Amino acid sequence: GGSFDVADRMFHSVKSTWESASRDNMSDVRELIPEFFYLPEFLTNANHFELGCMQDGTVLGDVQLPPWADGDPHKFILLHRQALESDYVSAHLHHWIDLVFGYKQHGSAAVEAVNTYHPYFYGDKMDLNNIKDPLIKSTILGFISNFGQIPKQLWHQFWVLLLRSSGKETVLSLHSSGILPPFMSSLQNLKFSPVTIKDYPKGAVGHIVYSEKGILAVEKNKILIPPLWSKTFCWGFEDFTCCFGNYGSEKNVTTFECMADWGKCLCAVCPSATTIITSGTSSVVCVWELSLVKDKVKCLNLRQALYGHTQAVTCLAASVTYSIFVSGSDDRTCIIWDLNQLTYINQLPAHEASLCSVAINNSTGDIISCAGSYLYLWTVNGQLLVSINTTCSPECHIVCCCFAEVMNWDTRSIIITGSTDGVVRLWKTKYTTTPDQAAGLSLQRGTMGEPGKM
Repeated sequence: GGSFDVADRMFHSVKSTWESASRDNMSDVRELIPEFFYLPEFLTNANHFELGCMQDGTVLGDVQLPPWADGDPHKFILLHRQALESDYVSAHLHHWIDLVFGYKQHGSAAVEAVNTYHPYFYGDKMDLNNIKDPLIKSTILGFISNFGQIPKQLWHQFWVLLLRSSGKETVLSLHSSGILPPFMSSLQNLKFSPVTIKDYPKGAVGHIVYSEKGILAVEKNKILIPPLWSKTFCWGFEDFTCCFGNYGSEKNVTTFECMADWGKCLCAVCPSATTIITSGTSSVVCVWELSLVKDKVKCLNLRQALYGHTQAVTCLAASVTYSIFVSGSDDRTCIIWDLNQLTYINQLPAHEASLCSVAINNSTGDIISCAGSYLYLWTVNGQLLVSINTTCSPECHIVCCCFAEVMNWDTRSIIITGSTDGVVRLWKTKYTTTPDQAAGLSLQRGTMGEPGKM
């Protein structure tokens, strides 16, 4: 209706909502939306909307959290997600499926489970097209708009229990117990491979992909194109052209001159098989549409030119999961763009130095930005969680970073950085109750490698 609901009916407290739905009001039926398990921002009134005042005088703002969350939405979501992925939930999830999508949705089983609702809420039982009275029809639509509908029944028999515990039964998750996988828990045993995966005597490695075919790597100024990783896109030529080739071959199959109008290309990312994003000295971020016919590159057309930086763009990162991409520049700015609409979303506050590397966590949407020796961790909405100086030497700076998404349900990120001193460092997020920040970064497993060797 263009306005907020009555203050007393709005979601403002986890405790009061839980007590109402579980004890005080049997007509109060609720389901947790997905944001409860991944998006802390929905619990805060960051835009300071005037949500009203309750009858008892309570002014609505941020959602009141349980005491165990210590007033921290990030901690609340972290523990909520861990509870969702716990062995107990895994052992009982089929009961919920039976109620919402299964055989307990209709009939005698629904009555026995006290799982019956007003007839208006069963979409497959109510044919609005046959209702002629406009008053009755608008009343039903009003009910549906305010309270929703029962999902379509998918199963008419009980749901088979699929255990996801770490026992001898069916295992659907390797890390459901929360224990770090072997790689992260045994870094002291990490050794160099006795066999060379790929040798580039003429230049540095620029892109590495782990696929079903094994570890794939290409040299600097070249990226692999998903999802097959069989084709490459390369740049950095004297005439500012770009080329496409086949992985494993030094020969460039197709050359395009369209990028020459935008100056020297310094970075590129390929989020999908048909999209390539480039930028460089022109400070303009260019989104290109790639056309393939019978596995051959036919054309590369400029889809959108995005303006926001004032100096050369030095790094790019993209996430199809969250439909965003990030660009970092020598002007010390970092911009978040919409990957679908190709529009500006947000600009991160100015950094202390030129941006040298950015990365996006596909599980949480968190963003890493690296400037000089400093590492910054942001939410997907651009809220700074923490920043930290990764080295003690002013001459050393970060050159690359990434998220190690070893447990895709765990919002405690493991971050890997590589610096000019030749040391690879691992970091983890540790949520604290410090008043001035929601999270703090601490060293996860020290360092690996020696200067000049990694």
